[in-house]
This record gives sequence, C-alpha cells and structure tokens, in this order.
Amino acid sequence: MLYHLYALSHAAVTPWRTAANLGRLALNHPANPLSYSYPAKAASAALEVFESLTRHYGKPAFGIRSIERRGARITIQEEVVRSKAFCELKHFGRVGDASPPPRLLVVAPLSGHFATLLRGTVEALLPDFDVYVTDWIDAREVPLGAGRFDLNDYIDYVLEFMRLLGPDLHVLAVCQPGPAVLAATALLAAADDACQPATVTIMGSPIDTRRSPTEPNRLAKTRPLSWFEHNVINLVPFPHRGCMRRVYPGFLQLTGFMTMNLERHLSAHRQLYHNLVAGDGDSVAAHRAFYDEYLAVMDLPAEYYLQTLKVVFQEHQLAEGVMQHRGHSVDLRAIRRTALMTVEGEKDDISGIGQTQAAHELCSNIPAARRVDYVQPGVGHYGVFNGSRWRSEIAPRIRDFLYAHPRRA
Repeated sequence: MLYHLYALSHAAVTPWRTAANLGRLALNHPANPLSYSYPAKAASAALEVFESLTRHYGKPAFGIRSIERRGARITIQEEVVRSKAFCELKHFGRVGDASPPPRLLVVAPLSGHFATLLRGTVEALLPDFDVYVTDWIDAREVPLGAGRFDLNDYIDYVLEFMRLLGPDLHVLAVCQPGPAVLAATALLAAADDACQPATVTIMGSPIDTRRSPTEPNRLAKTRPLSWFEHNVINLVPFPHRGCMRRVYPGFLQLTGFMTMNLERHLSAHRQLYHNLVAGDGDSVAAHRAFYDEYLAVMDLPAEYYLQTLKVVFQEHQLAEGVMQHRGHSVDLRAIRRTALMTVEGEKDDISGIGQTQAAHELCSNIPAARRVDYVQPGVGHYGVFNGSRWRSEIAPRIRDFLYAHPRRA
C-alpha cells in the first residue's frame, strides 16, 4: 500500500511540476524583459528547486566515451557480455587497443542505487584495467515470470561472472557485495577451481558489522526480520513491468540515507537556490550532476533484501564461519592463493572502521605478503570510491596492489 501511495502522490504532483517548468522557461526566456531582474531570477530559482525535488530520476548512463592511456586517446565502447534476469555484465571495451591491460571485475552494490554511482570509480580504473561491471537491474522492471532472486542467487551470479572472465581475474567489491564476493572466492578455492581470482579488493564493506556499528547496523539489530518483512516490503504497482513483485522500494532506502544527513541535503538545496539566483553555473552543474545520480534509485528483490539482512547484519554468518551456500559451507580459510586488499574510510558512517578489515582475520590462510589494509583519512563512505581522494590516493594504491599480484600464488 505504501508503494501505491508513493506512486499516486508522484502522479498527483506531475501537473504542478509541469507548470513549474513552463513558468521557469517563461521567466528565463531572452524575449522576456524581466528575465534579468532579481525577482524573475528568484522566482525561476524557486521553481527549479521545486521541480528537482519532485522529479522522478531514471537510471543514468555511464557516459564514458574515451580515456587517455600512455599518451594516446582510446575510444571506450560499452557492451553487454552476459545478460541475466536481474543483472547485465557490462564491459567497457577498448576500440583499437592492441594490448588490453589486466581484466578487472567491479562488483557494484545492489543496495538502492544504480551501478552508475560507480562512474568515478570506473573512470579512474579504466586507464590501467580492462573493466567489467555488474549492472544490476531495477527489480520493479523484472517481470514476475523471471522468478525470485536472493543472496544465494547473487553469489551464483558472481561465480558465473568469475568463471566467464577466467583465471587471474582481479575482483573489486564496493560496499555491500563484499560478503558475497568473499563467499564466491571461498567456494572456488574449496573446489580448487582454476578461476579463483588473482586478487580481491574489498572497499567499505559490511564483513563483520559488530565492529564499530553504525546507525544502519544498529537499526538492523533492533527489530526482528518479521518486522522488516511486514513494514518495508511492498508490491510493485502498475504499470511497471515487475507489477506485483515483492520488493524493498528504492525510495525507502533513499529516505533512510537522506535522513542520516538531512541538514546537509537541505543546505545543499538552499545553496542551489542562491547559486541559481547568482548565476553560478559551475556550482549549479556540480549540484545537478551529484543529485541526478544520488536521487536515482532502484528497488531490491524482497528475498535478497531479507536474506542479506538476516545473514550479514543480524546473524553475522560469514564472520561466525557458519554461512552456507546451496548446501556447501562457506569457509574463508579455504582462500590461500588469492591476494586480499581492504580499503576503509576514516569517517565512514555506513560501514564503520574495522568492519572491512575483519576480512583479513577471517581469510587467515592468505600469506601476510599477499595482504594490504588501507584506511583513507578524512573520507566517508562515498569518498572511499569516488571523489578527489579516491582518484589521487586510493585508486593508485589499488593499481599498485593489483599489478604486484598479477596472478594467483
């Protein structure tokens, strides 16, 4: 019912948003003699802020057209190399590059935002790696006939992609997929599979959420799983392709993230208004670029959300060594030949300090010479994989680590 009310309210405000757009265009039109006056600029700015706050933000595009490598400009062409019901494996192919660099699989989080949130991550990695990304599909657009999708299916997808890309692959997990990537690596190691990755890099990930618990971690522990199932799981409304699918709606996840830093977001939109009035185009463009991505959210399959909540955040099964996948034990001690790097942000309020580092203790049979742990000073969760410090301080360290371990031991 909540999802239907949300869809109805969004539809109800559509005429007002259209009127705001028309008013803004009229106020800004060069033929309008008042367009350069302060009252017109103030009114236009207010209308734009209203429109941006009530708009439905669709899935953005990666939009990476080219990169520079070794002084040469290389054209990038996106291609889907494996299509699944809930995910597409996207490749950023190089046109005319005769010597592609090592393969790197970036496992994007399935936690409410689209994989394009990692655009900055991919851009920084492309000059040095042949990058593949898990581009998760919005559950509200997956028909019921495609079946269910849970954490076990997620791990199956990761296993399939690892095997598809072959031996000596490098894998980077950003935030939420850390436990699934470690589980998949452990399963391959236990089976002595030739497709065990050369390296695994885990960034800002909830490997053991009992360490430095954050507000989302505490929320997951304060209520039983049944409370979440009854209060946050909704049915997708018509006319979406996934109509009647049980999901955890993206707008609920977004609401939770925004309320954690509500004053900062309110301040950003107040500043947007002042920048629009002042005609500060660069600041306005930066605001739009960030929020066009941040406000674009996707729904999660209910089975996946609830199982992840139970296994990772409530029962800590991976950290306790009792996690199972399709009847097989997930024992991280089986990982011996894959190098491991962990990255955390000093000010991360989603995955606290130590939660990602826990992977080193759990993967106890990886030699010390094949481990790296790095904590980036001065950044929060988003800054671990995006922004200036990601580009200048974190990405170079990851590049050096991956190049130091080009294949399995």
